[in-house]
Amino acid sequence: MRAPNFIIILADDLGYGDLGCDGGTLIRTPNLDRMAAEGVRLTDFYASANVCTPSRAGLLTGQYAIRNGLAHEVLQPADTKGLPPDAFTIPKGLSPDYASALIGKWHLGHVAPHWPPTRYGFDVFRGLPYSHDMKPLSLYDGETVTEAKPDFTKLTELFFQETLAFAEANRDRPFFVLLALTAPHVPLKPNPDDLTGSPAGAYGEVVEEIDLNVGRLHARLAELGLEQDTLTLFTSDNGPWFEGSSGPYRDRKGGGAWEGGFRVPFIARQPGTIPAGRVSEAVASNLDLLPTLLAMAGRPPAPGELDGADISAVLTEDALSPHEELVLFNNAKVAAVRAGRWKYVAQSYYRTYDVPLAANRYPLLFDLETDPGETYSLVLTRPDKAAEMQARFERAQAKYEPMAGPPHTPPPSAAAHPD
Repeated sequence: MRAPNFIIILADDLGYGDLGCDGGTLIRTPNLDRMAAEGVRLTDFYASANVCTPSRAGLLTGQYAIRNGLAHEVLQPADTKGLPPDAFTIPKGLSPDYASALIGKWHLGHVAPHWPPTRYGFDVFRGLPYSHDMKPLSLYDGETVTEAKPDFTKLTELFFQETLAFAEANRDRPFFVLLALTAPHVPLKPNPDDLTGSPAGAYGEVVEEIDLNVGRLHARLAELGLEQDTLTLFTSDNGPWFEGSSGPYRDRKGGGAWEGGFRVPFIARQPGTIPAGRVSEAVASNLDLLPTLLAMAGRPPAPGELDGADISAVLTEDALSPHEELVLFNNAKVAAVRAGRWKYVAQSYYRTYDVPLAANRYPLLFDLETDPGETYSLVLTRPDKAAEMQARFERAQAKYEPMAGPPHTPPPSAAAHPD
């Protein structure tokens, strides 16, 4: 039996509540809903950061971004930082058995020695160096500029087409694709050839275009005879930004410790391997993708200490979460700890203030089973659980925060809305 192919579809700033299968009502996502019905949906899946760069670093390495110097904010066009070239990544772990491609957005360093992404194990890179609200912005094939001024309306279509072309070219060997979309990150530029008349406006249009292309992807994989050999995963790099829905969860992208910035959709589908129609409440993270894919591919485990864990049994056997706890970072500070049904919140924002709740002797404790919106703290009524979670928080602080090194001040934001 051949090793499975892997396609990770990573949306950009998609909210937990934007998909029908996760409770969304305005945006129509029949293909993603079908993907969930034909596979496994995780309800308690977390991005490893509440903003882009550190979340993507976590996904590729299985380590919190603080271990690799990328925990603070997101990389800007004037930055010279990036993922360390010696970082162990998913494509490195799958090599040499797999053909690997990054199609879409990179955002983990755009100057040497952090550029191009092929330095990190990818055989092919076709996409953008960072977010499409930054400039200068060009579309690349490896290190070669293919479009100096990309047509934003066609990026989703292009990235799915490139993914299918790569799959077809490598149909006779195992392959891995990280399909890193730019949608629904602003600026929102719907494809005029795929307009759906979404009741959720331009945001809904770009999400419904993603959904259309997910359906086309699975149909083409079936035509190529690759459907049962291919594990397709769908998730987001963090919660929604100015638009989009966090579902029942509090706050959104970049919003301190709250669930809305971290809790993201997750769907896994591989007919014949992943049971259909299962919904799991097992706590998991994008940190888990590296150890999980290596295990499913029969590859040796990653060297060194990982923060992620193998969740293949969660996906295939409905196993319990392998995590005793997850640590949630806001930049280089431990902002919260999730352990089972409990969440200890230590940091938030108010107006222009970064509020260290724990340091101000006002930590918050939530029972996510009964209060998923994090609205009523139980610190005073559950002092035993509050003390346990405080101890977890302090251990995480002591372990991780010294890894941050000296403070890094990123250059001024170059975010814009280029035409």
